[in-house]
Amino acid sequence: MQSFNLSQTITPWLSIGENVFVPYTEEEYERLVEILDCLIDQVGEDETHPLASLMEVISVLIENYETEHIPELEAIA
Repeated sequence: MQSFNLSQTITPWLSIGENVFVPYTEEEYERLVEILDCLIDQVGEDETHPLASLMEVISVLIENYETEHIPELEAIA
């Protein structure tokens, strides 16, 4: 297993961190949804695409926000 090299991670993260973040506000949530839409347009269903795992990470961040902040719609009886 490869060890984590913090010094090699700092520079790329400064750029990536602008687009990969935990959303705390509705504005941040909406920004992630926009990013996901762009990724879906580019990646589609190609699981071998270089950005497929990024799309998955963004999806999880969005799902976590929705679970915590957006009440589920009640079923109409």
